[in-house]
Amino acid sequence: MKNRPFHQRLRFALAGIREGWQRERSFRTQVLFGGLAVVALLILRPAPIWWALFVLIIALIWAMELMNSALETLIDHLHPGLHDEIRALKDMAAGAVLVLSLASLVIAAAMLLSLT
Repeated sequence: MKNRPFHQRLRFALAGIREGWQRERSFRTQVLFGGLAVVALLILRPAPIWWALFVLIIALIWAMELMNSALETLIDHLHPGLHDEIRALKDMAAGAVLVLSLASLVIAAAMLLSLT
């Protein structure tokens, strides 16, 4: 699997995003919110730095949501039963997505304050 040509690695990565979209409602929800944020940027027309911050935080949220989903899928496959450590691991991964989502709200608030 190592040292594959770029086009094959790109195909694998796009397949992973497609799997996340098809399997995970949370990922689709985050994509929807990211799209709404872009619409808000188009309407508000903030300075380019705000566009950069929003693109960065949206990408981080989507990436973390995909990592969370991948981790949960692996855990469920290896250990389908309930276990306190498994629950804690899944909760921490979900918490990482929440932290980034809250950071996006802080960025949005800062942008709105700068526009007034």
